[in-house]
Amino acid sequence: MMGYKHILAAAGLALTASACVSPVGPVEVTRFHAPETVSQLGSGTVAIIAGPNEDPDSLEFRTYAAAVSRQLRATGYTIVTDPAAADYRALVSFDRFTRDEAGKRSPVSVGVGGSTGSYGSGLGIGIGINLSGAPKPMVISELFVALKTSGDIQNLWEGRAISEAKQGSPNAETALSAQKLAESLFVDFPGESGETIEVE
Repeated sequence: MMGYKHILAAAGLALTASACVSPVGPVEVTRFHAPETVSQLGSGTVAIIAGPNEDPDSLEFRTYAAAVSRQLRATGYTIVTDPAAADYRALVSFDRFTRDEAGKRSPVSVGVGGSTGSYGSGLGIGIGINLSGAPKPMVISELFVALKTSGDIQNLWEGRAISEAKQGSPNAETALSAQKLAESLFVDFPGESGETIEVE
C-alpha cells in the first residue's frame, strides 16, 4: 500500500522533465465496500475491463488502465489479461472535461496540456502581474474503479478519485493525471467505506 509521502515522491519524479511546475494538488477520493467483502480484497488474480461507454483500444483508456494495474499490483493482486481466468474484474472508467469561470463544461480531447503552467492559484510563481490574458479553464479529471467477481452483479469495492488543474499545466496532462488519480484512489486500500478524503 502506498502512503501519502510515497505519492508525493512518485508525482515529483514524473514532473522532473518539466521546466516549470508547481506542486501536485489534492485529489478527492471516496471508496465504498461492505464489511463482509473486506476479506476478499487485496489478493488473487484480476483483469482490467473497460467500463460502460469506454473504448478499450483508445490511448486514454490504456493510460488509465496501466495506472490502475500498477496500483492493483501494489495492493497484492496479480494482473491477468483473460477475464474468464481471473478471480476478479476491475472495471475502469474515467471522465475529463474543462470548466470555465462561469461553470460551463466542455469535453477535453487527448493531448490537452503543456509543459508549463501552474496548478490552482499559482502561488509562488511570477511577480504578481498577470500577462497571460483571460484565466485558463480548469481541467477536471475523474477516475472510477469497481472490483467484482466474474459472476457477481454487485461490486465488492468501488472508488472514485477527482482532481482539477489549470488547462495547459503539467497536472492537466492525461499521463500524469491518470497516475495521480490511481495512486490516490488506492491509498490505504480498501479505505474507510463512505468516507471522502483529500490526498495531497
